[in-house]
Amino acid sequence: MADQSIPKARTPGTVPGETEAAPAGEGISRRRLLGTAGATGLVLGTAGAAVGYAAAPSDAAAPLTSLGTGRAMFHGKHQPGITDGLQARGHLVAFDLTAGAGRKEAAALLRRWSQTARRLMAGEPSPHDDTDVARDAGPSSLTITFGFGHSFFGRTGLEKQRPSALDPLPEFSSDHLDKNRSNGDLWVQIGANDALVAFHALRAIQKDAGAAARVRWQMNGFNRSPGATAHPMTARNLMGQIDGTRNPKPSEADFDQRIFVPEKGDPAWMANGSYAVVRRIRMLLDDWEKLSVKAQEDVIGRRKSDGAALSGGTETTAMDLEKTDAKGNLVVPINAHARITRPDQNGGAAMLRRPFSFHDGIDPDGVPDAGLLFICWQADPLRGFVPVQRKLDRGDALSQFIRHESSGLFAVPGGAAEGEYVGQKLLEG
Repeated sequence: MADQSIPKARTPGTVPGETEAAPAGEGISRRRLLGTAGATGLVLGTAGAAVGYAAAPSDAAAPLTSLGTGRAMFHGKHQPGITDGLQARGHLVAFDLTAGAGRKEAAALLRRWSQTARRLMAGEPSPHDDTDVARDAGPSSLTITFGFGHSFFGRTGLEKQRPSALDPLPEFSSDHLDKNRSNGDLWVQIGANDALVAFHALRAIQKDAGAAARVRWQMNGFNRSPGATAHPMTARNLMGQIDGTRNPKPSEADFDQRIFVPEKGDPAWMANGSYAVVRRIRMLLDDWEKLSVKAQEDVIGRRKSDGAALSGGTETTAMDLEKTDAKGNLVVPINAHARITRPDQNGGAAMLRRPFSFHDGIDPDGVPDAGLLFICWQADPLRGFVPVQRKLDRGDALSQFIRHESSGLFAVPGGAAEGEYVGQKLLEG
């Protein structure tokens, strides 16, 4: 829920090196459809912009919509799913290695997972018993990201390779953590702009785990679909607030320094990687919605309508922390969430937040189980997430309307080069 939050939605194909038209293939199949896709840009603000196509056998396959043709690349300097634009559907899943599984089995698993991720992200079937769930769809900006938890290194005899940045997070006063839905040996993040494509990837990853690993916990999330608004804009969370105005941007000179481990960092296998903090944050929506809009804005420190700071201007206008009203009161309250989370109020601490909203039904007492699957990326969580969360613990006005219910910290290595699998430098180094 920090002020530096959700990245703006990106039109597929507008960021060089991140998306491209899907490759051609053979037969009246998913590959054939990808090869005949005609539209590569996302149409925004047009009613009925999505174009359907016939599924009946034909020699002339109709084109996919632009939403389906968006493609993220598996191989690269960094893993996908970190700087890519928000996706409409997400799945987070943690695995524990099974009894008897060690470094050898983990290496074989990451090799299988990487092969599957590469194929699915290219819009191709899974290499192992594909279920055909996504047969008729394009890649839909699918990303699959892999990380290692603190316990993974003890299970595989790699304790000496465990980064100090992966030390367990401290306890926070707002924590109400369910240990069964926290941590894990391995973590996988899946995102796509089509729900079936995302589920297909989740099922493939689960099946690939085989006898080497079992699911520890799994969570489902969503965001607004790209193109759902008249123009690209910062996303809203389930509290109705614009959330993500001050997120670090790749165009900033110090972005890589804040988010990614240096190429000559320690340990060497984490070069170009990042650390992901994952928190399931339940929003107490019934209590929140009882507040007036003015009260909600005072809690956040920004206008609900357009995300502008209460000190004035537009969404991107710098917040004036010293501005007072006619009575001499601070316009942005001293305990406003946006004030507390500003990097310049936290020694420059910065995180790239890329979360999903969640809704897991209605409790027996009628209360929605809904909130934020918080995911933030940083080069070092002890300099990124931890100092900000400690400060929030000491007096954030938002704290009485949220509850942290699960937590995890994962080391996410750099991207795999052609012919490599994710984590190979760790597991075979």
